[in-house]
Amino acid sequence: MGVDSGLPDFRGVEGFWRAYPPYRDLGLAFEEIADPVHFAEDPELAWGFYGHRLALYRETVPHAGFGVLLEWSRRWPTRVFTSNVDGQFQRAGFADDDVAECHGSIHHLQCLAGCGRPVWPADGLEVHVDPETMRATGPLPACPSCGGLARPNILMFGDWSWQPERSEAGLLAHRSWLRALRADGVRLAVIELGAGTAVPTVRRQAELASAASGALVRINVRQPEVRHGRGIGLPTPAADTLRALDALL
Repeated sequence: MGVDSGLPDFRGVEGFWRAYPPYRDLGLAFEEIADPVHFAEDPELAWGFYGHRLALYRETVPHAGFGVLLEWSRRWPTRVFTSNVDGQFQRAGFADDDVAECHGSIHHLQCLAGCGRPVWPADGLEVHVDPETMRATGPLPACPSCGGLARPNILMFGDWSWQPERSEAGLLAHRSWLRALRADGVRLAVIELGAGTAVPTVRRQAELASAASGALVRINVRQPEVRHGRGIGLPTPAADTLRALDALL
């Protein structure tokens, strides 16, 4: 979904290394750098990656497809379920309460020391990063309560210290909304955008949510096949496809 806004495509090690050449030199794949272990063992390396991404997402303007979805949401009851951590739906105008972020958000922080402080917004946080080494320079983000190292409130690979409370509240609201639709006999249409099979959380959610209606539109340039239930697969990019669907509607 974010690629059409100019965000890097992390799928496949070559795509990740094209976006971040220093990690090619280190031999680190996305799954390895997106690992909470680095915050304990090499926090400058960890915050170099996430600090750069935080600045990138803040600077990125959501593509026109987000605007199409927002207009649809004003015509029909709509919610967003996403594994993206970039906050682009909110930046495009969706209310935070209408977005369920199953893997958390880079725009929120948690205490690595586990002092018990609830998750807090990363508003105003700036992490200075050396673009040559992709390592953070200067003071690292700290917990306002205990002064310990902070980390993004994102579910990383092999992550046992993620604080899920904020995301769970959004997921609970999302599930309640789906139950209410089913109880009222409302026919649900699901638009799935760019959800792959490597981490199939969104793809499974889309299939489950559309199981009763069969109204699933899977937009995916690499893996558009709909193998379970009913639906339509479109091997096309998000922005152009959403604009085309909007013209038909």
